[in-house]
Amino acid sequence: MAKRRDSVYTPGERSHDWVKLKLENQQEFVVGGCRPDGESSIDALLVGYYEGSKLRFAGKVRAGLVPHSRRELAAKLAPLRIPQCPFSDLPSGKSRWGGGVTADQMHEMRWTKPELIVQIRFVEWTAEGRLRHAAYLGLRPDKSAAEVRREG
Repeated sequence: MAKRRDSVYTPGERSHDWVKLKLENQQEFVVGGCRPDGESSIDALLVGYYEGSKLRFAGKVRAGLVPHSRRELAAKLAPLRIPQCPFSDLPSGKSRWGGGVTADQMHEMRWTKPELIVQIRFVEWTAEGRLRHAAYLGLRPDKSAAEVRREG
């Protein structure tokens, strides 16, 4: 909340003197897989970051994926497909915010070589180490996967 110093709170009334601000974080993440939506589109990205040599799972990202970006990402991920999960900490249990991948859901996922980097906006890290309210912003061709570490 941001407010003018000389203003007073008036219950039930809106004022330009008091403004609600929503602070969000951004970071690049490595794509380690996706949940497909048919053959030529994706439903969600599975993203993570490196901790030493291990790729740690940060969460599923669906918001921000418009039809065009879903098709574009599916095309870029197709040649990177691998049979095994690249994340060191999957499957995970269900989290309070729905960001995990359970053992039952593992067979639905398509795994990829961790080479594609994306920019993600999110509100915060959860206690489980997952992204809360994550949204896809775009590709990051200027970064290499080995550089991606957890920030903040």
